[in-house]
Amino acid sequence: MNITLHFELNNIDWPKIAEIFEKAPLGTREPEKLSRAAANSALVCFAKDRDRFIGFARAISDGEYQAAIYDLCILPEYQSHGLGKKIMTAMKERLGPVSIILFAVPGKEGFYKKLGFAPMLTAMGSFQDEDGMVERGYLER
Repeated sequence: MNITLHFELNNIDWPKIAEIFEKAPLGTREPEKLSRAAANSALVCFAKDRDRFIGFARAISDGEYQAAIYDLCILPEYQSHGLGKKIMTAMKERLGPVSIILFAVPGKEGFYKKLGFAPMLTAMGSFQDEDGMVERGYLER
């Protein structure tokens, strides 16, 4: 494996990034919307094995106080080999000294705890697809 991380939006194959979401599995994403979301993010990270896209993450941030990391996704065959940690470490370093929040896939909270994240006691959310968030284990009613 020859894995590298890239933080620019040049030459991105958005259908391949959408495919990573499906295979990870983190659901279905439309390539055009992913492209716009990335362009509107403060930070993006693409993991590649040579020329193949294998992982993605993005963050929004005010650059001073708060940031949120979204969409950490990695192809299944590259999971559990330290790539998630490598991406998250790089993201945290580039975001700088700000408070960072994220959504953890249910069952993956331990991964984020190892990286210094802790469960929030007062987090709240308002979601477009509330039923889906309940169904996937992100939200209680």
